[in-house]
Amino acid sequence: MEDAKRLLGSITISPKIIEEVKAEVKDIIGYKTKIQEYLAGNVTELLDAILFGAINLNTSDVHIEPQEDEARLRIRLDGILQDVVFFDHNTYHHLLSRLKLLSKLKLNITDKPQDGRFSIEVEDLLIEIRNSSLPSEYGESIVMRILNPKSLISLDDLGLREDLYETFKKEIEKPNGMIIVTGPTGSGKTTTLYGFLKKIQNPEIKIITIEDPIEYHLKGVSQTQVAPDKGYDFSDGLRSIVRQDPDVILVGEIRDLETAKIALQAALTGHLVLSTLHTNDAAGTIPRLVDLGVEPSSIASGLKMAVAQRLLRKVCKECSTLAEPTKIESAELKKGLKNLPIKIKLPDLDKVKVARIKEGGCPACNFTGYRGRQGLFEAFLVDSEMERFILTNPPVSLIRELAIKKGMVTMYQSGLIDIALGKTTFEEVARVVEADEEKSEIEEPNK
Repeated sequence: MEDAKRLLGSITISPKIIEEVKAEVKDIIGYKTKIQEYLAGNVTELLDAILFGAINLNTSDVHIEPQEDEARLRIRLDGILQDVVFFDHNTYHHLLSRLKLLSKLKLNITDKPQDGRFSIEVEDLLIEIRNSSLPSEYGESIVMRILNPKSLISLDDLGLREDLYETFKKEIEKPNGMIIVTGPTGSGKTTTLYGFLKKIQNPEIKIITIEDPIEYHLKGVSQTQVAPDKGYDFSDGLRSIVRQDPDVILVGEIRDLETAKIALQAALTGHLVLSTLHTNDAAGTIPRLVDLGVEPSSIASGLKMAVAQRLLRKVCKECSTLAEPTKIESAELKKGLKNLPIKIKLPDLDKVKVARIKEGGCPACNFTGYRGRQGLFEAFLVDSEMERFILTNPPVSLIRELAIKKGMVTMYQSGLIDIALGKTTFEEVARVVEADEEKSEIEEPNK
C-alpha cells in the first residue's frame, strides 16, 4: 500500500521519522544532524527526513542544487536561504529520480524545465509539494515549494494595523469593484487574498478562483486551475467563470491585456474581483495596467483599491533586546513618521526603544536573530478625485504623491512604525523596502 501511494504521487511519512523529527529537530542544526543520519541509507527514508524536517521548521522551500563535486541542500526560512548539508552526486541522483517519479516528471528528460507536484499525508493533514526542475551546469536543480494548509491565515491574523484592517474589511465587503495586491514573487500576495476570501466567505455568496496553480484548497470555494498547454488560460477561464454566476472572483495573476479587460469588466458588472500584479509599489498598479493596454477609463471606474506588500522578519523574542536608539535612528523615526494621518496610533517617539538582535541569534530563531514574518503594506483607495486623476494617465510618481496626500502610509513608513513598536529592526526594513527619496542613510548600530 505504501509503495502504491508513492507511485501515485502521494507519500505517507514514516511514523518512525515523524517521531524522531519531532523530538530532535528543533532548529536548523538538529535538521542537519537528522539528514546526515539518513544520507547513507534508504533514499525513501532520506527524502522523508528532508521533507518532514522542513515542514517541522515551517520552511517555505527546499532547494537541491548539484555542483561540480557535490550537491547542496538549502531551505528558505523566513524568506532567507540557509545551507543545510552537502552530499555526493550518487545520493543526489537517487533523490532526483525519487522526486521526479513522485512529481510525475519525465525521468528521461534532463535538458528542459519540468514542473510537477505531489502530496504528503501527515497526521490527517495533506500537504502539497510543488516541484520544479531546471537544467543546470552539473545536473537538474530542484526546488520544492511546501504548501502547508496550516500557513493559511485569516485577515485577523495578518498582523495589520488597526487603520489598515478597517480599510481592508470595508473594501472586501463591497459587492463589486477590483482589489489588486502587488509585490514580487514570495511577498505573500496569495496568502493575503486567501485571507480576504476567508473573511467574506459565507453560504450566501459564491466564490470562484482561477489560479496557476491552485496553491491551497479552500473548503466551500470553487477553484479552477489554468492549463495553457491545453489552451485553457486566465482569459478563457475568466470568461467561463463570469457565466457561473459568482459573487466574488479571485484571479491568481493578471498577466495580459485580455485577462485585465475581462477582470475589470466583471468588476463593473456586479462582481468583487481580487487579483495580483507584479509592481514595486501600490501606485505602480495603474501604470502597469496601462502598459498592458488597458484604457485609463476602465481602470478609473473598475479599480477600487491597490495594495503593495512585502514580508518583514520579526525579531526573535527569546534573544532580542530593546535599547535606546542612536541619534541618527531617532531622527529618522521622527522625520519618517511626521505628518502621518491622525488615525495612525504611534508610541511617543521621544521615549521609544528599538530592537537589537543578538549576534548569532539563538536556537529558537535558528541563529538568525529573527523569528517569523508579517506583512508590510501600503494601500490607497480610488475615490472620485483619484478616479479623475487616473483619466489623465499620470506617471507613477504623481499617483504616489496624490495617494500620500490623501493619507496613504508608505511601505517605508509602515516599516518605521514596526521599528518604533519594537517588532523589527532598521536593517530588516532596509533589506525589504527599496530606497527612495524619503529614506535617509542609517548607520548600522552596534548590536
